[in-house]
Amino acid sequence: MEHLTTRHRWTALLALALGGAAIGLTEFAAMGLLPEIAQDLLGAGSATEVAHAGWTITAYALGVVAGAPLIAALTTRWHRKRLVLGLLVLFVAGTAASALAPTFGLVLVARFVAALPHGAYFGAAGLLAASLMGPGREARGYAAVLSGLTIANLVGVPAMTSLGQAAGWRASYAVIAGVFLLTLLAVAVSVPEIPAVATGSARAELRTLARPQVWLVAATVAIGFSGFFAVNSYIAPVTTEVTGLSNGAVPWVLVAFGLGMTVGNALGGWFADRDLRRALLLGFTAVIAAILFFALFADTTPGLFAGAFLVGATSLFLGPALQARLITVAPGAQLMGAAINQSAMNVANSIGAAVGGLVIARGLGYLAPAWTGLALSVAGLLMAALSFRLDRERTAPGDAQRSAAVPTPSGQQRAG
Repeated sequence: MEHLTTRHRWTALLALALGGAAIGLTEFAAMGLLPEIAQDLLGAGSATEVAHAGWTITAYALGVVAGAPLIAALTTRWHRKRLVLGLLVLFVAGTAASALAPTFGLVLVARFVAALPHGAYFGAAGLLAASLMGPGREARGYAAVLSGLTIANLVGVPAMTSLGQAAGWRASYAVIAGVFLLTLLAVAVSVPEIPAVATGSARAELRTLARPQVWLVAATVAIGFSGFFAVNSYIAPVTTEVTGLSNGAVPWVLVAFGLGMTVGNALGGWFADRDLRRALLLGFTAVIAAILFFALFADTTPGLFAGAFLVGATSLFLGPALQARLITVAPGAQLMGAAINQSAMNVANSIGAAVGGLVIARGLGYLAPAWTGLALSVAGLLMAALSFRLDRERTAPGDAQRSAAVPTPSGQQRAG
């Protein structure tokens, strides 16, 4: 990438980040529009229908889980730019279908299809961004792509929520399809060609799935990150039914979430490049504290806004570190490692939305998902600690000198 000018490099990174923003819109806009989706597709906006409408979130998450490893395995020899462009075409089609589908069942199918390229996009675009950033700054490359998602939550998701409340949720998804189309054009013009790994193969990528540590880290992401989604998925009814604010306040609460996510993502990429282990363990501890604060104080307006900011900031601080950790435990299969991370993130999305909907449907109230999310985040911390302990235990006594510094994906050294 030495031949690129600074301007060309950052233009390409911005185009890739725009894709992250569009993904953030298509994934998170539903969370602020569940009452509108329930009213349109299910005929009512009561707690039961809102909880049922949460399946639109779960369907998207399941699509990511199914699509990410499959696409990663089948496209390992594709040029990264060509892969990203193909994924964006699928995003445009799936999101437009979501806006046009006439029934709840068909919307679920459209959301599933729209989600298939999600994980592979963050994997391929993240690897492109890491190459653009250069050695020693890979985690910040992934953070650059994720920054689009965080900016979407800061500006785009509140805007889509306001649009959906005024003109219907379908109008929001029509606009989001247009953002994906714009991203397709921007990537085609600005991102340079970067070939796939010459020795890559579907078999090599799939061999990654035989590593127990890969599954443990993926489970850590899926369980530990679900606390964030348990809170975020039901932020609209918490705002109106628990805190007692109007519908017009929901976009502003989402701004607080997005601002926290933006700050956390930037800090997380910087910290993960320096000390991956500490970034994960401190990050999970901070998430637990933030969700506890939210559960205790979200019934007040200051507590709601502060809690939303803190949950967003601490959760996205973990984002680049979790991506880097999965790539570390999947040597020789970077695309699969990155894709598995996105699958695990969306298992977390599915768990958070489904468990949250379950406790709400049982009459435990709209803050009950936060308490279940707290327990899931504690489990994530314990699993992360176990994963690092297994790293140390697998190092032979004669390799003590090597175990003192384990290379991160950026090529830097971190404490073992």
